[in-house]
Amino acid sequence: MAPKKKKKSGGKKKVSKAEQLRLQKEEEERRLKEEEEARLQAQQEEAARLEKERIEQEQMEKLEAKDQERRESELAELHSLEQKFLSAQQWKTDYRAHAKWEHYLSCDGSPDPTVLQEINTFMSLWREDQNEDIQLVMQKGEQVLNLIQKLQFVLLDTPPNEITEKETVQYQESILELQNLLHQKYNGATEHLLKTANMREDSDTGNMEAVIKDKNVTFCLWANLKKKVRFKSHMFCDTQHGFDLPKSLAVSSVAVRILHTRYDHVSPLWLQCQSMPKLEVLDSTELTQHSKDNVEEPEEEEEKAREEPNTPAEEETRSDGRKSAISFQEKSSSAADINETEEETEKKSEILDIPSQVQDPLLQEEEDEKEEAVTDETIVDLQQFVPVGGVYHIDVLQLPPQVKQIKDWSMVEVRDVGLEAYPYPPEEAEGATQPPVQMTLRLSDDVMYFEDPVIARWDPAGQQWRTDGISNITYEAQEKLITFEMGTFYTIALLQDAHLNMPYQAWELQPAGTDEALLTVTTVFATIQIQIKGNQCMLSSVVVEEKDVLSPITGKWISPVGLRAVLKKAGVNIFPEAYSHKYVSVNKKAPLTEVRAYQQMALVASAFTFAWSKWNLEAGQEQVVFKVSEQLKADSVKDWSLYMFNGQKAQKLKITETSEAFSEELEDDSEFHSTLYHMLKDSASKEAIDKVETASFLFIDVVYQLLLATRVLTYS
Repeated sequence: MAPKKKKKSGGKKKVSKAEQLRLQKEEEERRLKEEEEARLQAQQEEAARLEKERIEQEQMEKLEAKDQERRESELAELHSLEQKFLSAQQWKTDYRAHAKWEHYLSCDGSPDPTVLQEINTFMSLWREDQNEDIQLVMQKGEQVLNLIQKLQFVLLDTPPNEITEKETVQYQESILELQNLLHQKYNGATEHLLKTANMREDSDTGNMEAVIKDKNVTFCLWANLKKKVRFKSHMFCDTQHGFDLPKSLAVSSVAVRILHTRYDHVSPLWLQCQSMPKLEVLDSTELTQHSKDNVEEPEEEEEKAREEPNTPAEEETRSDGRKSAISFQEKSSSAADINETEEETEKKSEILDIPSQVQDPLLQEEEDEKEEAVTDETIVDLQQFVPVGGVYHIDVLQLPPQVKQIKDWSMVEVRDVGLEAYPYPPEEAEGATQPPVQMTLRLSDDVMYFEDPVIARWDPAGQQWRTDGISNITYEAQEKLITFEMGTFYTIALLQDAHLNMPYQAWELQPAGTDEALLTVTTVFATIQIQIKGNQCMLSSVVVEEKDVLSPITGKWISPVGLRAVLKKAGVNIFPEAYSHKYVSVNKKAPLTEVRAYQQMALVASAFTFAWSKWNLEAGQEQVVFKVSEQLKADSVKDWSLYMFNGQKAQKLKITETSEAFSEELEDDSEFHSTLYHMLKDSASKEAIDKVETASFLFIDVVYQLLLATRVLTYS
């Protein structure tokens, strides 16, 4: 008999309708309960948040009120410290007057270049001097360069209220006349050498070679006496400058001169005389005005810059056909005209008023958009690229009649034409292709080229540097040799991007002793250390790829203006100009905030270290953020804190450099202060404050000048 089939299981027991209703009811009650709990929790959290905000608001209002109560006294105390800027200004005025008097008493025969009669007499006497010996010309040339340097320093370092417009124009004209006269004398010395070329024949080639150099000039001269094609190439062994002439020149009566001047008397004068920003204080009556306007928030300034000084206002023709502009970017920091109403000026005033001469370098960054753009890419933009390492005057010259020795007499044909250029390519060959001239130049050891230099030729007609006409460029960085070809003979310069060291990667300003400090600026290519002591500063080191470079210019105490010139000349530019923001991605800051930050940093730099903070990028235009640490000993461990400052209010931040996000939240148990000095004073030792109060006014002034010149808060 077959087994009975088992009944299949019916699965889950069917839930009754009543059970379903019960479960739904329980679920609904649970949901309502959770919503109520969430609502109550949200209410509690909102109440807690509002209470926290209320407490924070009350606390903030108390801090603000407390800050306002002591604001006047703090500003008065700051004003007392800021009198050191006045003392520095007065000291420099007295020093200039004393130096002028000392020069008058010395009666050493050297002219005062600021006295028109003296400098004109000096130039007239040298023009009349017929001694064209190259060694004597170079010695005299050093004196001329010193006179030019003195005039440039006067133009850069004299406050506007101490120099008239007439004097400014006079000094510019004197600079150009001295430059012109010096080049004339080098031409005369060249002609003198070439007339006796046959008396200096090389025993191997029968041609003449001369290399004469000092710290300012390298003078290379080759005379083609034998006119043989096999000697068309020549290398000056002492300098490693050389050339390869086309065949037509190799068989002609020509001479080749390579005159390397380590200065630049070719570029427009404004390029050589751009001033370093400085503090120009107002007179004491304006400094002592205390009013409610002193504590009002400054408004953001929007000023138009004067037209860039690319276009000369007046020109003088040099003997070699070049023209130089006598007008350059106006002296001092006032490169832009500031047109303000009295109300705006009052709002921007502090107890130490900041005049336009200080504000301009920052405020003038609002460029005049009407300025026509240069469309020719072969014309060098001298705001972006600058000549580095001097200028190479490369000429092919007509060989003059040679001296003839007849018994005890030396006879030479005298001509009135002077030094003659040899035409190449020849005029009769116009339209025909002529082979190029190949040049090799050895770059100076005391100059840094962080990238392959740009070769440019001077265009005397257009008064500009151009890159056309030069081809087949080869640069050997290790040997520091550059080879190129050119269709004719040019005055050549090697240019470098003026802003390749900007923006900086980091910076630090730390005390290094009594009235001493060390400013370190780290760029993509180099780490630059500048030592400050008293009223001078010194390039301590330039480190590139862990190697010290530029040793010839380190270790010398000079003024901030002098240091700026030395570094830029060496190709290490860490000094932004008014137009630099067009070529660098900058962290723009409100001008007055930046200026006041530099002032107050300088006032306390004798006891506190300041350094770059990444949060400065996040703080907006109206505020600056930096790291600060009290430091009384050079080797002490730095305990960094972050501070924020907007020119009117300073605060210590709760965040650190490693925080995940930027926040303006105050450090626990800290307060607002009207000045950075009083903010730091809250947690500073008595020894640190004593050091700040006794710091030399000259030291403070130099620190301020360097901070304003490097603009580390914007260009980092």
